[in-house]
Amino acid sequence: MHGGWLVIGSGLASALAFAVATSLKHLTAGQAPDAQGLRLRQLLVFVRATLTHPLWLVGIGCDLIGVALQLVALHLGSLSVVQPLLISGLVFALVLRPRLEQQQVTGRQLRWAVVLSGALAGFLLLTGSGRAAAGEQVDRIPALVAGLIGAAAIVGCVLLGRRRRDSTQAAAIPGVAVGIIYAATAALLKTVTDIAVRHKVGVLASWQLYLLIVLGVGGLLLNQLAFQAGPITASLPATATLDPLLSIVIGVLIYDEPIHRGPGGGTLLILSLLVLTVAVVELTRSAATTGGGENAAASP
Repeated sequence: MHGGWLVIGSGLASALAFAVATSLKHLTAGQAPDAQGLRLRQLLVFVRATLTHPLWLVGIGCDLIGVALQLVALHLGSLSVVQPLLISGLVFALVLRPRLEQQQVTGRQLRWAVVLSGALAGFLLLTGSGRAAAGEQVDRIPALVAGLIGAAAIVGCVLLGRRRRDSTQAAAIPGVAVGIIYAATAALLKTVTDIAVRHKVGVLASWQLYLLIVLGVGGLLLNQLAFQAGPITASLPATATLDPLLSIVIGVLIYDEPIHRGPGGGTLLILSLLVLTVAVVELTRSAATTGGGENAAASP
């Protein structure tokens, strides 16, 4: 049971670090030069301004802390439990909001925070302790198929989002791509960590490590562009809901992770995930409507 509590504790601590990081990165996206045309010159100016912004650098530091804690959770626990845990970053954002934005939390936000917490607790009860199964292996054919579908979806979202003039759609569509990237990144983090434990030097020769780096950098850039394209109420709900839902699918299909126990567990699990999704969307919209949307949390 100690392993299960360590998974949950590491996941929650990671969510807190990501909540701070997302807030700071969203603030910097609005201050960077426009890059929505996706022209090379625009992107280079955007990247340079972002990389030299002090708040973005602090945010990346928080991201690194979050990733380190996420690595611990993913190594010890199942992907289908750890990623949904990171949704708790939205609740942490409410706690941080008065300090970061000097704005009070509304009653509506508190109610949705309670709903989100309850749905997340129910999900954890249904899935057990979150510990990884012994001898967990990757199913290569489903992984290859999922990778190809994911890559096509990411490219499609980038191209489609570029053509949208409406700021809400221009932000939401890249947000979908970011959610796909974050789910894939979490799966690769788990695989790379497992390889490193078995072969400390051999991990440097693994293709998963370099794909992880490429996806990580791409996810950071696309996330900043989504923040700049439109309101965070459009991009963040898409990212924050797709990431855990796709992680559950990846965990079941690729890692053969069991996600429920006992009769009726599947139905209750679906209900808890539906409530969780609605709570994420409503909490994010509520926070942004009152000026605190930049404090919502996303996870790599």
